[in-house]
Amino acid sequence: MRGLSALAAGGVFVLAASTTALAAGTVKPVSGPSPYAACSNAGQPGTNYVNAEDEPYVAVNPTTVGTMHVNVVGAFQQDRWSNGGAHGLVAAYSRDGGKSWGETPLPFSGCAAGAVIDPFAGVPYNRASDPWISAGPDGTFYAVALSATNSSVSTPPNNDTGVVAATSTDGKTWGNVRLIKADKGTSPAFEFSQFFNDKESVTADPKRAGTAYVVWDRTQSPSHSPDADLHAHAFNGPTWFSETTTGGNGWSEARPIFDPGQNSQTLGNQIVVAPNGTLYDFFDLFSTTGSPNFTPRGEDVAFIKSSDGGATWSGSTIVAHQQDIPTVDPNTGRHIRSGEGLPEAAIDPVTGQLYVAWMDARFTGGQTDQIALSTAKAASDSAWSAPIRVNTNTPDNRPGFTPAIQVNSAGKVGVTYYDLRHLRAGDTTTLPTDYWISYSTDGGATFGGETNLDPARSFDLFTAPSAGGLFLGDYEGLTTNGSSFLPFFVATNSDNFSNRTDVFAGVGF
Repeated sequence: MRGLSALAAGGVFVLAASTTALAAGTVKPVSGPSPYAACSNAGQPGTNYVNAEDEPYVAVNPTTVGTMHVNVVGAFQQDRWSNGGAHGLVAAYSRDGGKSWGETPLPFSGCAAGAVIDPFAGVPYNRASDPWISAGPDGTFYAVALSATNSSVSTPPNNDTGVVAATSTDGKTWGNVRLIKADKGTSPAFEFSQFFNDKESVTADPKRAGTAYVVWDRTQSPSHSPDADLHAHAFNGPTWFSETTTGGNGWSEARPIFDPGQNSQTLGNQIVVAPNGTLYDFFDLFSTTGSPNFTPRGEDVAFIKSSDGGATWSGSTIVAHQQDIPTVDPNTGRHIRSGEGLPEAAIDPVTGQLYVAWMDARFTGGQTDQIALSTAKAASDSAWSAPIRVNTNTPDNRPGFTPAIQVNSAGKVGVTYYDLRHLRAGDTTTLPTDYWISYSTDGGATFGGETNLDPARSFDLFTAPSAGGLFLGDYEGLTTNGSSFLPFFVATNSDNFSNRTDVFAGVGF
């Protein structure tokens, strides 16, 4: 039931004719057959979904915008595991603004050649996750990953994690593979180690060539990671930071830049850079009361900032309290892993106006999450607007989830998201899902012009891999090509369980 059906033709995926109905742009297939299909699963727990791509991110080389050869580079998880990470990450690259794509393995796991070595195991990490891409003003692409060794059979267990970076000038060839931070696993269960690195992102400074910033959360716990158990008896999860000023050839010693305190953590850190050079790091701030009840004190969208290139950082500022709830299929109650709690941030490249979007149930009386947005003028980054609902056409009893947000060169705001508006009451055999983009031309005050990126018919989310819930990614990609938006997202190939998901790119939206 896919309007964007991927039809195998000699190993090349093409779109079905139904996509001609797209009015605002075209949608192109990105991913093909897995280059890691023969990668060994020996000694690893969990179920591997070969050919399943998830959690994409994307960037455009700014030096090529406005030319006939716009260079777009994306990355995504390839062959998702049910219990964390994937066989590896793959980079996709385009030289025509996203109309056609090539692929290449990224050196972040042992499934790829030249992979980074797990210093504690002496061999490459066997999984990778959390792809992120950013492009600098000189055309350098920076890619980062969470590399992990997931093994329950070794003695002692080596469930290690590391934050890894690489660079490219075209997305096809990658070098400068650098291990920014590594921690040894201390538990036979993945994500239960004393130290666990997670949810890293990279942001290239838009004005300082060769400079980029990486942030992530590093949870410290004597027992459990709160990523696996949000009621762990003792944990804290500071934000960690590293930067390069040499185009990725070397990175500064990783260090914590914000500690929310005991039984609290940050999650989903993302840096945006203001026109005046100020760095803003947005994150989900989660906390509990601690012993003996460990009652959650709640979640907030928050940020810290630096006016000296990351040397020093402010305390946290709260944008809004989050009222997110788990995303489920209303008919079956089956969990959809949607990245609830993770904020997505953007900044106007000219005015510096800040925007943040997240999932929130405040608009439906706690019934379902929808897409919330708040904004602040550059001159008053502590004065945020009251959250508004972006996806006003989604029924209250159908969730909207996994937003992405960007601002184009003209100041227009684009937000993408999934929803279940076409789900039929009582239907327990399919889960029709659509992917949308909506726009604001008044600084985030109102949104409209909603466009369906799969207009012919919905895809069936039941085909997605099961990884803590039906899984397309904790986030999706969205970038700009001058005044147009380029969504970079995952959809299922309905009822095709040998090729459950693919990545698609929207061109000219």
